[in-house]
Amino acid sequence: MAAKIPVTIITGFLGSGKTTLIRHLLQNNQGRRIAVLVNEFGELGIDGDLLRSCQVCDEETPADETASQTTITSRPPDIVELTNGCLCCTVQEEFLPVMLELLKRRDSLDCILIETSGLALPKPLIKAFRWHEISHAVTVDGVITVVDCEAVSTGTIATDLKALEAQRQADPSLDHETPIQELFEDQLACADLVILNKADLVDTATQADVERLVLQELPRAVKIVSSRHGQLDPDILLGFQAAVEANLESRPSHHDEEEDHDHDDEITSAHLILDRAFDPALLRKQLETLVQEQEIYRIKGFVAVPQKPMRLVMQGVGKRFDQFYDRPWQPEEAKQTRLVFIGRALDASRIESQLTALPG
Repeated sequence: MAAKIPVTIITGFLGSGKTTLIRHLLQNNQGRRIAVLVNEFGELGIDGDLLRSCQVCDEETPADETASQTTITSRPPDIVELTNGCLCCTVQEEFLPVMLELLKRRDSLDCILIETSGLALPKPLIKAFRWHEISHAVTVDGVITVVDCEAVSTGTIATDLKALEAQRQADPSLDHETPIQELFEDQLACADLVILNKADLVDTATQADVERLVLQELPRAVKIVSSRHGQLDPDILLGFQAAVEANLESRPSHHDEEEDHDHDDEITSAHLILDRAFDPALLRKQLETLVQEQEIYRIKGFVAVPQKPMRLVMQGVGKRFDQFYDRPWQPEEAKQTRLVFIGRALDASRIESQLTALPG
């Protein structure tokens, strides 16, 4: 019997750096044949597009029509985007047909990476690997949880994570966790490796504080490493041989006693596609204003810049923004500005009106 294909699940909160980590792994794959499954919250395939632009994927023909008849989107490289919301909610409808399509090419695959949505609970996805249709062919080699070191240190995930933890430790009978805090804890509880990403944005003492906070949420001994821009050796990220789906009892979750789980219904995404260019400085200033006016957790997307042949990637987590040019606009490609906003009770029309009012 052929060996099972190892699957590495990469989870982490919004903007923690999961896509950057995968891009670096693909660009330094050491000859491994890697398929990537991307689950995005929102309708625009920003993360999948970023991965395709790493320019290391083999050119292939698109997946056959059986896959394209579902609500998935298949693209020429071994990247499959699931744009129908959180994977742990749509796994019955989308995950199985995608995996079956990938397994048709199992002889040409060394491993599979799954990047979950920042709002996904990891355990429902892992449980899917027990399904008899795929359990003979794949196994969850390990779960990696990426933590935005600076965001956690400044309380972006909650108003003040350190204060919340202190209160909870002082009085465990009280429920101080928000849905986002529970999500953060569940992602840590499933991990075989925790990456403290963006470590270059904090000092040594702050990083140590974040590591202590993470350690409090880990139910067992788990390796913690730090990284800058997701630049880690593939040997650190692959080859855990944990067979996670067979050992879920050691990975407790806030939702273990529930038949199903519900996300906070007010956490939504809004997306804009604008046929125009923006001055990056003016756009960034307006986005910073929007973050203060609305409860926006994450902004990501591509920006057309006047007189620039390159596409600008702009990303924001809370009040922190970064940007870089990733590749030239293609001749057949519309030079559009495409942005996704993820937050609570978003006013999409107000976001659009404030951006369209900016001068070009």
